[in-house]
Amino acid sequence: MIKLRYIFTIVGVFALTQTFAQGNFGGGVDDEDVHFGFTFQYVSSQYKIIKNSNWRNPYLNPEKGFKPSTDSLQSIQAPSNPGFGVGFVANVLLTKHLDFRFTPTLVFTDRVVGYEFKNKKNYEQEGTISPDGFTRRTVSAVMVEFPVGIKLKSDRRNNFRAYVLGGMKYGINIASKKKEDDEILDPEFKFIKNTKNILSYEVGLGFDFYFEFFKLSPEFKISNSINSVLLNNNTLYANPIEKMYLRNFQFSLYFE
Repeated sequence: MIKLRYIFTIVGVFALTQTFAQGNFGGGVDDEDVHFGFTFQYVSSQYKIIKNSNWRNPYLNPEKGFKPSTDSLQSIQAPSNPGFGVGFVANVLLTKHLDFRFTPTLVFTDRVVGYEFKNKKNYEQEGTISPDGFTRRTVSAVMVEFPVGIKLKSDRRNNFRAYVLGGMKYGINIASKKKEDDEILDPEFKFIKNTKNILSYEVGLGFDFYFEFFKLSPEFKISNSINSVLLNNNTLYANPIEKMYLRNFQFSLYFE
């Protein structure tokens, strides 16, 4: 396994060296006023949670005469969870060092919240695996996202350049469980839910590598929702939380 890593590293360095040693590749994409491409993305989603002042208190279920449904809470956690996305790129050349980018993307991701009760009891949810002592609730989302941003580019050095970017992103969740959730009468078993529309700001950095007929751009980007994404529907898992913000880390490969 270690030998294979060495081989891939050597091959990669050799390929880059050969690329840089040749002429200005890239298919002339940087000279076009408007050009297009596509992208594949790895997305890691995580919540930033702000708890209510009484978040530890047991949930009093109105369906059971306002008796406690669980023990008191000990902690609430929001581990990161992976997802992926595919999309398109529309790039408008503004100046030699400035581009306008529009990258509509379809993103598949699950967001996770973990609850630890004092008695360490686990309340499983179908389709979600919880570690010992924790109860996890998953918010499944299929997002159609519309990021717009400005790309600030360095000078091109042979077949390489670096860039930074910033912008805004509007996302719509098209995989709602509202109908299924409405059929659940007991609030103890309702889903934890997010708003359907999410507005976020984004910042990132990336690198342009120019090959003979195309440009490949690995890019790292983080985004944070501007407003809380929590829909508080008076349930066991939503009530302890005052606000919930969505954070995404994204690694993308752009082909243009």
